[in-house]
Amino acid sequence: MSPLILNGKTEKDLIKACLQGDRLAQRDIFNMYAGKMMAVSIRYSRHRLEAEDILQDTFVKVFTHLSEFENNGSFEGWVRRILINTAIKNNHKKSVSCEDIGLDNIREDSISPEVFSMLSEEELIKLISSLPYGYRMVFNLFAVEGYSHKEIGEFLNIEESTSRSQLVKARRILQEKVHELYKVAI
Repeated sequence: MSPLILNGKTEKDLIKACLQGDRLAQRDIFNMYAGKMMAVSIRYSRHRLEAEDILQDTFVKVFTHLSEFENNGSFEGWVRRILINTAIKNNHKKSVSCEDIGLDNIREDSISPEVFSMLSEEELIKLISSLPYGYRMVFNLFAVEGYSHKEIGEFLNIEESTSRSQLVKARRILQEKVHELYKVAI
């Protein structure tokens, strides 16, 4: 894999310059990763403004703690982890991690996997974003980021069983929404 280069400088050059207080290097690092991180932030936020706040808070933390980056993994992965932790802390501050919604009218029908392949990435993100906030956090951490229910429970200060339950409910809601979309499309 070739090194990332922006304005003639590699990622390592930019990190070194940031550590020396170079504001232009900080801007370049931000420009290099802001788009990818915004896409992640949107998945953990209720709306775009909240996602932008999380993104900004993330980069403040990145530059404040840059000396702690040990080059053991990818810099992008390190930034992503900070963003996810920032989103989770934001969730705790707003104390909405355990939302309760009625599931009485959610259908149990299974949906053919082909239906999901017919949806665009944008449509899938929109569907996931429409989930209640707590369900969306669990769904993103489990299905997208690959964390275990035990890890999710620790991140969100919930029981492992609560994580499982919220994932099941999130999947049911998504199935219902896809089922409705599929019915409309036919």
